[in-house]
Amino acid sequence: MDFTYNAYKNLIERLRDNKYNVTNYKNYSNYDKCAILRHDIDYSVDKALKFAEFERQLDVRSTYFVLISSPFYNIIEKKTNEKIKKIKSLGHDIGLHFDELNYSVEYYDQNGGIKNVILSELKLLRYILGIDVDSVSMHRPSKITLDADYDLSPAINSYGNTFFKQFKYLSDSRMRWRENIEDIIEADIYKRLHILTHAFWYDKDSRDIKKTLFKFIKQGNSDRYDILGDNITDLKSLVKKDEV
Repeated sequence: MDFTYNAYKNLIERLRDNKYNVTNYKNYSNYDKCAILRHDIDYSVDKALKFAEFERQLDVRSTYFVLISSPFYNIIEKKTNEKIKKIKSLGHDIGLHFDELNYSVEYYDQNGGIKNVILSELKLLRYILGIDVDSVSMHRPSKITLDADYDLSPAINSYGNTFFKQFKYLSDSRMRWRENIEDIIEADIYKRLHILTHAFWYDKDSRDIKKTLFKFIKQGNSDRYDILGDNITDLKSLVKKDEV
């Protein structure tokens, strides 16, 4: 499967042709055959918003998981905050993408364990965004976390046994499907699919992982220039954008 918008559209059509109902973490039990669509925002909110707009055109709803502390985006910053809310306004759900590596073992011990830290981040994300956030996915989870089956009720743990073991879990991490997702859909072996895609990998045209990463790195120069332009008067008299 190519990592293009058209390929993703074909994936959605394949799900529908094989009678899968696209659902979320709350209404999946209403259907005998379903597929939950999930997207982790690891690097770019801009790419996530573009993907969310594309999914709206396809008339599907997904859950987009946001990091509290990312080195690539700041959810408190106004424009980023508004983009995440725009994703919500398109009919998608927003969830917490929790990175356990942000904390030391000592921090967990002092704050009642990893579960309490997750719930604290969940509360903080709700406050920052001012919207309902009731699901959590793990970023770079350890085996301990994957096996823990944390009960975050009433919030949903997307890596809990229900969604990680009772569903067929499929992911495009590192721009590679571990299994052929199209064959799995066509085979009709699994009645419940849990599909993780990363909007970051998808574009209009097909690119390999190196070109995708290189484009993102180059875009960082342009983004930083624009930020400086908002903070330095007449930046273009000092540095022209085509010079960066």
